[in-house]
Amino acid sequence: MILYKNGSALIGDRIIKTDIVANHGRIIEIAPQIVADEQTEVVDCSNRYILPALVDIHTHGAAGYDFNTADKEGMKKILEFYIAHGVGTVFPTLIADTDEVICRQAALIAELAQDYPEIKGINLEGPFLAPSHCGAMPKELLQKPSADKFFLYQKAAQGKIKMITVAPELPDALQFISEISDSKVVVGIGHSGADGETAQKALKAGAKSFTHWGNEMSQLDSRQLGMAGAGLLSNAYCEVVCDGTHVAPDVVRLLLKTKEDKVVGITNSMSATGLGDGNYTLGSVAVTVTNGDVRVKGGTQSAGSTLDAYKGLANVVSMCNLPLVRALKLWTTNPAKLVGLSDLIGTIEVGKHADFILFG
Repeated sequence: MILYKNGSALIGDRIIKTDIVANHGRIIEIAPQIVADEQTEVVDCSNRYILPALVDIHTHGAAGYDFNTADKEGMKKILEFYIAHGVGTVFPTLIADTDEVICRQAALIAELAQDYPEIKGINLEGPFLAPSHCGAMPKELLQKPSADKFFLYQKAAQGKIKMITVAPELPDALQFISEISDSKVVVGIGHSGADGETAQKALKAGAKSFTHWGNEMSQLDSRQLGMAGAGLLSNAYCEVVCDGTHVAPDVVRLLLKTKEDKVVGITNSMSATGLGDGNYTLGSVAVTVTNGDVRVKGGTQSAGSTLDAYKGLANVVSMCNLPLVRALKLWTTNPAKLVGLSDLIGTIEVGKHADFILFG
């Protein structure tokens, strides 16, 4: 057992001084004063904050490695980077690629999850995306939605694919969304030029979120709702890249004012995260990083970010003038609820995982 002693912990919506006991990775007691026995390890948390570990459900890599191309050793370096930056739950995210690559990399991630409990699912961003809004992904790698193809990927992943993005205007997309949602996989809609009505049909079919809201989707204007407007109007979750450039700070504030409890902070990070400017890859695509901004090499198309989760949390505090307790929801409770893990992570409560970050 481990006793976290004399810390200031986030319990509910308040930071209070308390002791916390964990055993085999689970919280078993929270009380103002707990006396340790001889078998208990004591961690002195005096003058430190105990906060829930962060959750990043949409990230492609870091530290020079990319989940679409890395071997297991490279993936370990990505995971160690995340852990060092406060992440306790991660969904490694694969972009559109060949069937061979998706199956191979998903299988490697599933194997790695046996040693890294931080991996609680795989996020598949493609290949069922609209060519008109494919972003940095090569159009030749995109496919029409196919449940048979998805379950081929899922078999390779040992059932660990927990999220997928689909463009709802594609042929048979609504049927695909319904079938995949019934298999307990969270379907997000994005990389799409769909109108608002089609987006709403996708939500009725079972989609639960908008992938990197505001980016690579049809926009809201005075005459059409678009994908972005449908996200604001709906009760669905909206991911947002919290770097201040993918979505402008004022727009993030508007999003939060509209639906704070349904906004999920993501990094959308890629291999250059944690490193300097230069030439890198995102999947099979060559990209260039200049002043931390990622673009397809030789072009202007955005290609992920160099954001880490700590910085993403800090940006929410500064951009939106939010207290830390409220900003943390975007990186803890909100994503945990979206992916169905709120009984295990996201808050500090008896029975939940003892995933903490210590500040101070």
